Amino acid sequence: MYKVHCKSGYVKSLFVLAFNTLYIYTQENNRTEVTEFLLLGFQVSRGLRLFLFCLFLVVYYLIIFGNLLIITLVSTSKNLHTPMYFFISHLSISDILLTTDIVPNMFHILLNNGGTMTFIGCIVQLYFFCSSGTFECLLLAVMSYDRYVAICNPLHYSSIMTSGHCVILTVTCWLFGSFGVLIYIIITAKLDFCGSNIIDHFFCDLVPLLELSCSDTFNVHLVMYLLSIPVVFIPSIIIIVSYNYIVLAILRIPSNTGRQKAFSTCSSHLIVVSIFYGTLLSVYMVPTKGRTLTMSKILSLLYTVFTSMFNPIIYSLRNKDIRKAVQETLHKWLIW
Repeated sequence: MYKVHCKSGYVKSLFVLAFNTLYIYTQENNRTEVTEFLLLGFQVSRGLRLFLFCLFLVVYYLIIFGNLLIITLVSTSKNLHTPMYFFISHLSISDILLTTDIVPNMFHILLNNGGTMTFIGCIVQLYFFCSSGTFECLLLAVMSYDRYVAICNPLHYSSIMTSGHCVILTVTCWLFGSFGVLIYIIITAKLDFCGSNIIDHFFCDLVPLLELSCSDTFNVHLVMYLLSIPVVFIPSIIIIVSYNYIVLAILRIPSNTGRQKAFSTCSSHLIVVSIFYGTLLSVYMVPTKGRTLTMSKILSLLYTVFTSMFNPIIYSLRNKDIRKAVQETLHKWLIW
């Protein structure tokens, strides 16, 4: 009896061990893999969603029209064939790409009170969002250097900011924006998503996507912080140092008229930089503790949508050359 009892207890233990091993293996290999995400968007009443749809539709048309107008004017008007306007036209291209990456799908989400997006579609949207934002950070730094040379070293401006140098700087910004974020996107795409697939946002943003991952995101955060050095911190330092020298140079100008004229050449860029970095830092750098999801969505809207609308308005209203080019273009169209 003792031997039989021992053998039965031994068999029972083996059975329990095998069952537990099989259960763990099954849980690890048969877990539900996320193939699409549900974007909640704005969970408000239908009437308010229709109002937001109409509002964002008008804003989107303004963004496309305003930025295409800037690109067309810079391309056709000889008075705007200068480095500053060349950079502004590429900033407009980036704004169009950024909003087109996000806004059309947001319309679908608003009309349907939510919408699904495939995993690949989410990663693609994240890529274009990151690449456009990276390019804009770098280009704003280049534009601040351009204003520094124009105000602090005007006699050598034409020899420093040649057309060849401007093209090289712009192409470098586009290449780094396109390929610099690929490492981050590839690592993010390799993460496991096996739990909830609900994103309480109106697009596939960085933070909400990482929160859904059921694998370790340390490497993703590490790459993100490393990329922030050349993408955010170095351009920020370039902008701050450039404008320190610009302010000192403007203060040394004896006449008020001269100071106002010098400041007017960089005021538009300074406003755009303030809006862009203000919203960018508030979304990704300021701690989110105590911030509601609604506030996060509003800040994201400022960064992804409304900034792209403000840019052409700011450059048009505060720039005499662009206003003059608009008047000349309208005059030609009316005569034709």
